[in-house]
Amino acid sequence: MLKIKNLNVYYGGIHALSDVNMEVGEGEIVTLVGANGAGKTSTLRAISGLVPAAPGSSIQFEGKELVKMPASKIPYLGISHVPEGRRIFASMTVEENLQLGAYCRKDKANIAKDYETIFEKFPRLRERMKQHAGTLSGGEQQMLAMSRALMARPKILLLDEPSMGLAPIIVKEIFTIIQDINKSGTTILLVEQNANMALSIANRAYVIETGRIILKGKASDLLNDESVKKAYLGG
Repeated sequence: MLKIKNLNVYYGGIHALSDVNMEVGEGEIVTLVGANGAGKTSTLRAISGLVPAAPGSSIQFEGKELVKMPASKIPYLGISHVPEGRRIFASMTVEENLQLGAYCRKDKANIAKDYETIFEKFPRLRERMKQHAGTLSGGEQQMLAMSRALMARPKILLLDEPSMGLAPIIVKEIFTIIQDINKSGTTILLVEQNANMALSIANRAYVIETGRIILKGKASDLLNDESVKKAYLGG
């Protein structure tokens, strides 16, 4: 579904990503784990067209090349991105945020149905429909950010640090919802510093260090890998 080949990203003179190669198959949860500054967010931002990939890089989604495609066109292919820090529209209501999530759709009847699907997954958002998004708790804002992305009916959901700054009980709830979203047919590429949680729900995983993929394999295998335990799991 998603194939990344020889992806290089530069920020001025800084080589942020170096020959990154990854694949995400349809229906999978694939996680990219690594320390702060390793290149996780840069990888997702390159997929979404928010940072330019260097010449020679390739990012293909269902056979379409994304490199050089305007970022504004990428959501129409079925790619939704929940950015690090949530980035909800704080001065807009919950309802207005959800409406913006569906901006690339024309099927009004199905949009109405999708509100109900969202509220089944996130019942707290129904209660806060008319509330300004900036007044929500951190966990509720994360739920809204995910819901806004799901309103586009994506084929693949890019999640950047969904557990950041949340209490452990809320983190557990968010990860259960991620699994539910996947079971309902959405492929997920998950970037997460909480490697233990990420590896426990993923099918496959990549470990990134200073812009390079240093390990890849079944998530269950990496969860038990001694080098991964030592570096990322507190083992």
